Amino acid sequence: MSTPSDSPDAPAADTEALPAGPLAREALALAAFDHVVSHAAGFRARPGQREMAALIAHTLSGVSLGDGSVSGEAGLPERGIAVVQAGTGVGKSAAYVSTVIPLALAQQKRVVISTATVALQEQLIAKDLPALAAALPEPFTYALAKGRGRYVCRLKLDQLSGGDAASADLFESDDASETPDATAAGMAAHTVASAAASARAAERWGERAKQYMQWTVQLDSGAWDGDRDRLDEPPEGELWSPVAAERHSCTARHCPSYNSCSYYQARAKLAQSQVIVVNHDLLLSTLGLHALPAPEDCYLVFDEAHHLGAVAQGQFSESMDLMRSQWLDRLPRAVDEVAGAMQHTPGVDVATLAREMKSAQGELARMAMARIGALPAWAALTGRAPSRTPARGGFDAAGAPVVDRFEGGALPPEWMEVVSQLHSRASALLKVMEALATQLKANARDNPGDAARCARLYSRLGVLAPRLQHAQATAELWLQDPAAGQPPLAKWLEAGIQHGLVTLTAHACPLQPGSLLRHQLWSKVRAAVVTSASLVTCGGFDHFLHESGLAFDDAVVAREVQSPFDHARQGRLIVVQTQADPKDVEAYSREMLDALMDDLAAVQRGALVLFTSKALMRRAQELLDPSTSSGRTVAYSELRDKVLAQGEASRTQLLRQHAERVAAGGASILFGLQSFGEGLDLPGELCEWVFITKLPFASPSDPVGQARADWLKAQGRDPFSELVVPATGARLLQWTGRALRSETDEAVVVCYDARLLRQSYGRRMLKGLPPYRLQRRVGAVLTDVSA
Repeated sequence: MSTPSDSPDAPAADTEALPAGPLAREALALAAFDHVVSHAAGFRARPGQREMAALIAHTLSGVSLGDGSVSGEAGLPERGIAVVQAGTGVGKSAAYVSTVIPLALAQQKRVVISTATVALQEQLIAKDLPALAAALPEPFTYALAKGRGRYVCRLKLDQLSGGDAASADLFESDDASETPDATAAGMAAHTVASAAASARAAERWGERAKQYMQWTVQLDSGAWDGDRDRLDEPPEGELWSPVAAERHSCTARHCPSYNSCSYYQARAKLAQSQVIVVNHDLLLSTLGLHALPAPEDCYLVFDEAHHLGAVAQGQFSESMDLMRSQWLDRLPRAVDEVAGAMQHTPGVDVATLAREMKSAQGELARMAMARIGALPAWAALTGRAPSRTPARGGFDAAGAPVVDRFEGGALPPEWMEVVSQLHSRASALLKVMEALATQLKANARDNPGDAARCARLYSRLGVLAPRLQHAQATAELWLQDPAAGQPPLAKWLEAGIQHGLVTLTAHACPLQPGSLLRHQLWSKVRAAVVTSASLVTCGGFDHFLHESGLAFDDAVVAREVQSPFDHARQGRLIVVQTQADPKDVEAYSREMLDALMDDLAAVQRGALVLFTSKALMRRAQELLDPSTSSGRTVAYSELRDKVLAQGEASRTQLLRQHAERVAAGGASILFGLQSFGEGLDLPGELCEWVFITKLPFASPSDPVGQARADWLKAQGRDPFSELVVPATGARLLQWTGRALRSETDEAVVVCYDARLLRQSYGRRMLKGLPPYRLQRRVGAVLTDVSA
């Protein structure tokens, strides 16, 4: 948290000086924007930026926050939601912070800014907000909100740094799958794997205890504040998870470590902050938990808002591990220990419930593996049948988990009884644990001297509660049938091999993210800015508004603010005509990669190559390696030292090496997947070329996408036109957006997928792209094409 003032609290505003009406508030917001642009370092006047600021000021000016009489379905002016596509270079973050924050300060309200990426959060905290704070006459405080799991739990850390065997039970290994293949060989392999897992767990326990002790020393000395992101080396998940703070094992103010708790110290700072930066996941996951200002009583800004639909879908999905069940053996012991310590007698037989739940989970796993085992994809993955692709140089996602979806969300009838049994036992066990947790909190509250013991006992339940809750929630969704006229849930199994062991999970997910957001979020929101550089796809806002739950909301005002760049002068979009059709994966990939390698040889400075799959990127890397390339492609090996591929090092390290190479006057080529197609800011010589290997369609094996498509088909609608094309167009807009990052940049985008020009849906995608100079390339011949 930072502030230009000595006090963490901004001075209270004079209530008599507050703007009295919409016109006064609109004028105040625009005046603040003009003041910031003329006074803040690094800010400059941009026509599109002021257009965006004016729309925000006008849309939010009539809103009265905290007014309980305003319906969640009210339109303008009682509710106001400004939806703004701001093209690259508009300076959208400056437009919203310099209008919304002054408007909130004048009314003694708070602002929550939600983003999708860490990069934008860092930009806001390190650059935009400090500049605004220095320029505004009224000081304000701001902070970055993080999830509880980003902070260490001091109580757990103290327990585990001691290294005793009892503490180790908090993260006892479940490495060995409990339901192997029902064959003699499978059982033997499972026994060996179980023994090996136990040995690995014992070895890890000793190493972890040493690291936990080191963290304890750092905390005590003040060298570390308990924030995972402030450690010199980010810890692996299996090391961090046992000591991470979590809601299920936290007794809050009743914990003996409460006063030194890293999470609650951060929460205290957050409570004093007038501007809070958060990510979409955390904001949606804490709705109704009072961890952040109430949506109806603050100004909300959603930047990178094109992610909202996917984030919402993830938040309301559930899954459970069907292979690991050793935790159910530990659960009765934990409950007995806590109940005995509290002199509480559960009203049910916990050991029997846990045993019956484990039996139901095992039976479900057996039926699931029988179903999965009959699939050719599983036989190929486990080496029991020839793979559909070559061992080397294949273009499918080799080694990917096998997914088996239940069509229409309907489970086989014989599965229902088993799932119902699992659900009922999990529900009964949850009631027992909730009763114990309530008693522990009450005891800690009433007997402060016993708080330390209660907190330790609470943590014994807390490490098991999340697994139990996920199992119960997943089973509950699996048992659900859709209401009349409503889409079914997507339900599927996912199986794979990790470290030589079988993994098997059950999943359930709602199909309409827009409906979730409309009921869970927008019905509570009074004033919001929703923005991104890629809300418009195929020439309109329709796809985004439906996916985000804002379609037909009378509070929404949508506008596209054009980029200040002269795309036709600064950039070219070249579409390569290949002989092979992209649907012929093998032939197209070979032809495309040959053309790509020839083009990369001409790169003089920075370039970015974007792939649609790891397998395709891996094949491109093999072409650069003489030891794996055929005789005719050995010439490509001279490019090898110029390429930096995603996965070879951290993203930060790759970008640093890339910048150093370009600064030294050399060529540097980044290979990346979807995550490199969004959020990378590579201005000037850092990215003079963007190569798009194929139109970025989502994987056809995505079970949620398949379920949505089936549902739309059943309604007589076209899922390809309605869902697939707009979503692909949005990704393509992001990918091409890596090319031009400033008004002085010049860059070329090369797309090897001729469907962009040849197919009608490709032309639809082109409508959503900036107006680059468009060219077709056949062989070595370039011709201009009208958009």
